Amino acid sequence: MKDDKRTVMTGPAVPVRGNDIDTDRIIPARFLKSITFEGLGEHVFADDRAQLADAGKTHALDDPRFSDATILLVNKNFGCGSSREHAPQALNRWHKGIQAIVGESFSEIFFGNCLTIGIPAVAVDEVAMARLMAAAETGAEVRVDLESKTVSAGEESFPARIAEGARSQLVFGSWDTTAELLSAESEIAKTAEGVPYFHGW
Repeated sequence: MKDDKRTVMTGPAVPVRGNDIDTDRIIPARFLKSITFEGLGEHVFADDRAQLADAGKTHALDDPRFSDATILLVNKNFGCGSSREHAPQALNRWHKGIQAIVGESFSEIFFGNCLTIGIPAVAVDEVAMARLMAAAETGAEVRVDLESKTVSAGEESFPARIAEGARSQLVFGSWDTTAELLSAESEIAKTAEGVPYFHGW
């Protein structure tokens, strides 16, 4: 049986610096032609990565130090702009898959799209983020604990913010609304039997 609970996520982290990073930068519109989300991971931050490469620099997602990262560290207002659900879907498909995002703040719609696919997006303050990013660059793993509402790296631990309703859905595994619906299949069928327009009135 699939375990949809999200309580503690631990792993290497990749820091992507900058405020107001919008969804078009996360996954440019030209890659949204498929009817599925498969293959989007390789195009995450495609334009940002190309621009830095042309300037002789390396984007964090192209840095070998972060190739195994499963946690993304970002700054303020991450995921702003258009409401494309492809942004968290693409992040979830990059390399080993981003399993949690820690930021200073998030666009509300982006946060909701993350929750829809079970990716916790938790917020910390600016000082904590600076310390977490510095720790990630030295190879420290980051731990996101939704039960204690903390994010830690090495010996340092910081309080994290996430709406209680979202936190509860992640911790108890009820974020997957499709799975919740399918788990009540027999009750749905029973109700449908009593609906007149299913039986010619």
